[in-house]
Amino acid sequence: MVRLEKNLRCEWLLAAAVLVSVCAPLVRAQEKNEPAVPVIKEGETQIVKRFEDPDMWLRHDLWVETEFDSDGDGRLDRVHVDVTRPRQTDTEGLRVHVIYETSPYYAGTAGPVHDYMWEMRQELGAEPAKRKEAEPVKRTGERPIISKSLVKDWVPRGFAVVHSSSPGTGLSQGCPTVGGANESLAPKAVIDWLNGRAKGYTTPGGADEVVAYWSTGRVGMTGTSYNGTLALAAATTGVQGLEAIIPVAPNTSYYHYYRSNGLVRSPGGFLGEDIDVLYDFINSGDEERRSYCDCEIRDKQMLANLDRATGDYNDFWAGRDYLNHLDNVRAAVLMSHGFNDWNVMPEHSFRITEALKAKALPLRIYYHQGGHGGPPPMKMMNRWFTRYLHGELNGVDTEDRAWIVRENEDRSNPTAYKDYPNPDAKPVKLFLTPGAPEQGGLSTKRTTEKVTETLVDNFSFGGEALAQAEWTHHRLIYLTPELKRPVHISGVAHVSIKLASSKPAANLSVWLVSLPWNTGRDAKITDNIITRGWADPQNRRSIEKSKPLEPGKAYRVAFDLQPDDQVIPAGQQIALMIFSSDRDHTLRPDPGAELTVDLNGTHLTLPVVGGPQAYAEAFKEE
Repeated sequence: MVRLEKNLRCEWLLAAAVLVSVCAPLVRAQEKNEPAVPVIKEGETQIVKRFEDPDMWLRHDLWVETEFDSDGDGRLDRVHVDVTRPRQTDTEGLRVHVIYETSPYYAGTAGPVHDYMWEMRQELGAEPAKRKEAEPVKRTGERPIISKSLVKDWVPRGFAVVHSSSPGTGLSQGCPTVGGANESLAPKAVIDWLNGRAKGYTTPGGADEVVAYWSTGRVGMTGTSYNGTLALAAATTGVQGLEAIIPVAPNTSYYHYYRSNGLVRSPGGFLGEDIDVLYDFINSGDEERRSYCDCEIRDKQMLANLDRATGDYNDFWAGRDYLNHLDNVRAAVLMSHGFNDWNVMPEHSFRITEALKAKALPLRIYYHQGGHGGPPPMKMMNRWFTRYLHGELNGVDTEDRAWIVRENEDRSNPTAYKDYPNPDAKPVKLFLTPGAPEQGGLSTKRTTEKVTETLVDNFSFGGEALAQAEWTHHRLIYLTPELKRPVHISGVAHVSIKLASSKPAANLSVWLVSLPWNTGRDAKITDNIITRGWADPQNRRSIEKSKPLEPGKAYRVAFDLQPDDQVIPAGQQIALMIFSSDRDHTLRPDPGAELTVDLNGTHLTLPVVGGPQAYAEAFKEE
């Protein structure tokens, strides 16, 4: 068994390809009297000078053996791991906690991704045309460093930082599965290794072992987007030693990432992406394994079950929905997301945190008003890991659950709320009054008059243009009166639409916007979009089974819009816009389908802080 000995025999370590470092004095003279232990002050782990110099860090890599064989070679897969830790873990016997991030992206990706997306110009319900093949990934990076992320923040504070490449990426063995079980079990194996329960080796196929004698076994995970997804995935295994996670904008369900209420929908900015495209994008593993993985994972599992014709939820998608795998979660969770993230939409974090509330786990939620990504402030992350790795009673247990960055505020300055959604938010039901092809109204009073209005689908017009149009047949829009006071919306808006289609299938898109639309050089689309939602009327009863529409027959389609927390300022009007194809997200069938909306049978429910009374007061003069 190989053990990294404290005498730091540099020649032996380099020869074993385990440790890359320059032999240097163990302790600088001016540092001899300084502590070589983590220091906690005011509830946060502090930077310690003796840990701060990168030249004094130890870096090495290894392969951790997992409990699965995803590439069919008859041997348990090993994942590639790197470690960056304070030198004192060897010279002074220091044992440290670990901050860990795993990713499928470290070794590079295929690109440009738009060259092999699915074609969006197709009729609804039709089998899609075969997409182009992606060029093989050209693997990047050199041993022993897989990634440099996190090290500057955490190693100077006396933590070790560990990275690993997901199965089938980089130098890790196995196949990429994009949400399959091996993506949860791979980080579990790394955490088991950090706790002495799994074996690590100096090479992918060798027998010389590496032991994490410097690890306390207490681990915190974080990461953004896919990397945040994998932190949650690891937590679903219930692995002992994973004490806390901070997922940032995690994808918690691949169905909800690529579909909405039965509708085939692309994530923002990646029109035509689906789960098989993402597979090709990250498939940077060993070329000898790719043909097996392409056949067994991409073709036999993904392409056979992703179902771009109907968009229905099935067992394949259920297996890649982490909401179905929360029973074993024991880690403290600090979730982070942006309310204007139209890539990994805010429902991904919301659906998980709502479910975790019932488990009585330590849980905090940080939301900001921006787009994709955006971790909590360093102070918040530090306090979280300090509490649940060091066990420091710093008060995070008793703080409010939700921290929300208000409009135009710095992300480092969130406002605390008892919970999200705001406990003071109550439903306000709004009804439609006619006005097409111009603008109708939104009122708390339902009309008794039987009125229908019709829109004509045309993907050529984007949602932003439709919201600003004074007159168009391609959308229906309904506005409140002008606000005299701000209205605070917190939670999930809901629409119930009674409609008839001229065709057996149609896209249905809904935007909730704030008008007038901000224009000018500094204007952003996020200034006006409150929230959005999409649905397939064929899936009006269930996302698992679509049923064609009978042209001309009216159906009720009810669904939630994306979660939001936003203060709509005085002088604006809240507008509900109903249209068909959303050119930035949905398939693009030939224009011409007509959707006829029964206004008397349609309503919008808004979660307003202060409820109906606060909403009514918002329209009164000061």
